[in-house]
Amino acid sequence: MTILAIETSCDETAVAILRGRNRQCGPELLASEVASQIAEHEKFGGVVPEVASRNHVAQLPCLLERAMASAKITINEIDAFAATSGPGLASSLLVGNSAAKGLAIGAGKPFLAINHLEGHLLSPFFGREKIEPNIALIVSGGHTILVHVRAELDHEVLGSTIDDAAGECFDKVGKLIGLPYPGGPEVDRFATEGNPKAYSFPRPMLSEANDDFSFAGLKTSVRYFLEKNPDLLKDSQKVRDLCASVQAAIVEVLVTKTTRAAQRLGVSCITASGGVTCNRSLREKLESACRKEGFSLRLAERQFCTDNGAMIAVLAERKLLKLAGRTSLDAEVLPGMSLATA
Repeated sequence: MTILAIETSCDETAVAILRGRNRQCGPELLASEVASQIAEHEKFGGVVPEVASRNHVAQLPCLLERAMASAKITINEIDAFAATSGPGLASSLLVGNSAAKGLAIGAGKPFLAINHLEGHLLSPFFGREKIEPNIALIVSGGHTILVHVRAELDHEVLGSTIDDAAGECFDKVGKLIGLPYPGGPEVDRFATEGNPKAYSFPRPMLSEANDDFSFAGLKTSVRYFLEKNPDLLKDSQKVRDLCASVQAAIVEVLVTKTTRAAQRLGVSCITASGGVTCNRSLREKLESACRKEGFSLRLAERQFCTDNGAMIAVLAERKLLKLAGRTSLDAEVLPGMSLATA
């Protein structure tokens, strides 16, 4: 079975082609193409939905051609077409869905609408056949979710952010400091040369027994701190210390709540995916905590942390094999789709 998947939930256009191999070896990724729109949105300081959708329209035909050429197959060899149907920006989702539906109609093959977040759950297991029970942390610019994955395609949301996501906090702190867009990766870069204990910032909801997150208060705390210390931004080392201190607060909350949930539920494996999983400190602290507590850890490879078509293709293949289902061509995109309904 060969699947072509399209991901256009936000500001990255992605196409992947996946070929299922025998069930002992797992699927083979034939092509994975991603086009970033960072340069287009940098001037606005954030993602502009209309600009994002226009760029998807412009980039998608080229990505499809490149993916087909890279995979060395023709459209007639594709067995199913898939696209992210939510959550995400409505105008962006429509581009990928319309393209995938059109290709499915033209080829007379099935179309599958895929939950973007459910795709993230599988990304740490890419290239593996077995999906072991795990506590999954999905952490990105728009989402911070803790999930109990009991088995493949069987999961329960334990908690999520009640306001800002961790990635949003990283980006907004970077903007407050005056770092280039997007701020999150820049905060990570500056933090490598900073002292994480230089400044004390709150660890929101760390002491609460639930599995929810909150990062709006931390962002506000940084804003007030900068208002009281305006000269700090003139000292490059103090800026690095500030980045390291803020990052330490965010990472401590993410790691502690994730490992705590695994201990409570008696799950021996922890996974992490989403764009913020590229953060070096988060990866290091998760590895250290899991090693100390005796958990196995699976982190999505960096190329599969951010939005990509491969995770959409993998999930589509598994849904076809397990459920033998397809999505109606009349199905609409669901911008507010949750993982709980997947």
